[in-house]
Amino acid sequence: MKRLVEKVKEMWRRSMLQRAMLVAPPIALLLWLGYVSVGERGGVQYFTAKVEKGDISQVVQATGTINPINSVPVGSVVSGNVVAINVDFNSKVKKGDILAQIDPTPFQNQLAQAQADYQNALANVTNLEAQIETGRANVATMKANIAKAHAATVNMGTQLQRTKALAEQGVLSAQQKDDAQANYDSAVASEHATEAQERQAEAQLAATTAQRDQAKAQVLMKKASANSARLQLDYCTIRAPIDGTVVNRTVNVGQPVAASLQAPNLFNIGQDLTHMLVYTNTDEADVGRIRVGAQATFRVDTFPRETFYGQVAQIRMNAATIQNVVTYNTTIAFDNPDVRLFPGMTAYVSIPVAWANNVVKIPNGALRFKPDLTDSERNTLYAKYGITDNARGTTAGRIAAVGSPAAAGGGQGAAASPSTGAADTTGGGASGRQGGPGRGGQRGQGGGGNRQGGANGAAGAGGGQNGGRGAGANSQREDTGVVWKLLPDKTLEPVQVGLGVTDFTFTAMLSGKLNPGDELVIGQSSTKATTAQSQTRSPVGGPAGVPRRF
Repeated sequence: MKRLVEKVKEMWRRSMLQRAMLVAPPIALLLWLGYVSVGERGGVQYFTAKVEKGDISQVVQATGTINPINSVPVGSVVSGNVVAINVDFNSKVKKGDILAQIDPTPFQNQLAQAQADYQNALANVTNLEAQIETGRANVATMKANIAKAHAATVNMGTQLQRTKALAEQGVLSAQQKDDAQANYDSAVASEHATEAQERQAEAQLAATTAQRDQAKAQVLMKKASANSARLQLDYCTIRAPIDGTVVNRTVNVGQPVAASLQAPNLFNIGQDLTHMLVYTNTDEADVGRIRVGAQATFRVDTFPRETFYGQVAQIRMNAATIQNVVTYNTTIAFDNPDVRLFPGMTAYVSIPVAWANNVVKIPNGALRFKPDLTDSERNTLYAKYGITDNARGTTAGRIAAVGSPAAAGGGQGAAASPSTGAADTTGGGASGRQGGPGRGGQRGQGGGGNRQGGANGAAGAGGGQNGGRGAGANSQREDTGVVWKLLPDKTLEPVQVGLGVTDFTFTAMLSGKLNPGDELVIGQSSTKATTAQSQTRSPVGGPAGVPRRF
């Protein structure tokens, strides 16, 4: 039994030794691989993007709304119940077509009453005209009576003179003389009475004439009342004021319409939807670069893969202030022959304000990059490759300005790290948005939809100076910067470049020793620091936007 136990123990020792010999080589291999990998991670890895050649267009981006060139609200100026509607949404109408009918019965009664009053006024005028003719005849009769009385007066005067002469001669008596005097006085009084009657007849004629004139004025008033009643009756028929399409209907049959205070809006007609406008609000910092007649493009959510083209029709000077941001309404005219775009759709507009064709394009990530070197090492490389002091200071200023509000055009991006060059590009105003692939186009970030946030605004224009102001369409000023070219031996070469127009992804090179295909560093990683801007912000680099790693 004791031997058996010792034999078992010896076999156990041998098995442990064999297991140890089997496990030792893999463990040693793993340790070696770990050592090698740790040694490799201690080195610097660079992310690069290639220099390209092509066209660059700098645009002002804004969000707007599609509207008809002329949109007319159609209302009612009379109150009543709607008894008929002849159109519906999307109905095509011509000028003068009947859209709806309001119950005309009350207005027909008012018209009948007004017409009766008008006819009564006409009859009154006719009656007064007849009275005027009678008055004129009376005046004429009175004038004849005056003439007759005057003749009698003259005759009595003659007889009085004869009687007086004969009475003085003693031929006639005093009684006869007195009778002749009485007859004369009676004739004079009769003449005066006839003259008074004539004046009374003339006064009556004048009064009747005045009544006639007043009656004529009443005729005009009653006629105006009748015309007003007829107009009110005509207003019961709602007609189209223009040719167009009914885009809105807010009334149904049987619905009462009250127009006592203001005309209710029953329909909305858009004129000629084959030609429409996009109303956009552009920031005051960008409106000076937009020109009337400039070509513009826009996209809509309903057709995310299509680009529509228009032209800047007008920049309206009526400013609007929204959340302390001053904007101006810019209208984009475009053709809509198939009426695919409807009024009210949201449009994401891009208006080119600067461009450069067939130029060398530098990735903006390369302009933001700053290698993890000491100042002495960096200055040594600058001196070796002939980088001017002006370019050094400008580059440092641009890197420091990345994320500043001035560079971002009102944004609030984070400042770049001096050691890694990482920066945040999420700054900017409140009005712009960044559209994803599903939205059918790129929308601007901040500042009315065109000013990019923080780093993107500064580096997109080649740094703090150009990023803050934005490149003008005809600007000839050349800003300089420094990019870092990756050589085949994995060392860096600083290259001084002149910068032009930017589209916030690439910047045009105006001068410098770069060729299409050159590898420029846009980020680095090491045990000390990691540059994340190329992984999260820069769309350039390897396939599908993934930076190439060395």
